[in-house]
Amino acid sequence: MGRGRQKAKATRVARDLKYSAQDMDLESLAKELHGDPAKDQDKSDDDPFAEGNYIRRA
Repeated sequence: MGRGRQKAKATRVARDLKYSAQDMDLESLAKELHGDPAKDQDKSDDDPFAEGNYIRRA
């Protein structure tokens, strides 16, 4: 696909997103942007190499 066609497609997609009436969950967006942790997520399982989660190999 040439650059002109690719740019036209990106422009069309951006215009569709800008002008389409979509239901947005603004509260969850604000939480995501402000870095509020999700309540249903367990932080101890995020990183297996975090302090206290490291399992030494034999």
